[in-house]
Amino acid sequence: MTGGLAWIYDEDGSFIAQNRYHKGFLQPESFGELDHTARQSIRELVELHATKTASTRARWLLANWESESAKFVRMTPCTQA
Repeated sequence: MTGGLAWIYDEDGSFIAQNRYHKGFLQPESFGELDHTARQSIRELVELHATKTASTRARWLLANWESESAKFVRMTPCTQA
């Protein structure tokens, strides 16, 4: 979690489809809904993770970014009215 945001790699779509989050507190945003800055942010986090940990999964995600990036969901706290 960073700055109240959480990124979820929803590989099979079940996280959103099965409502695996608390709707009263979190709001999902699909990768396609996000602006360029937000999209770049998750890529940079995956790149940093790959560099710091030598994660084969992170390197795989980066190598397949064109198809896999769309599976990321950004969770943001709901604003209280």
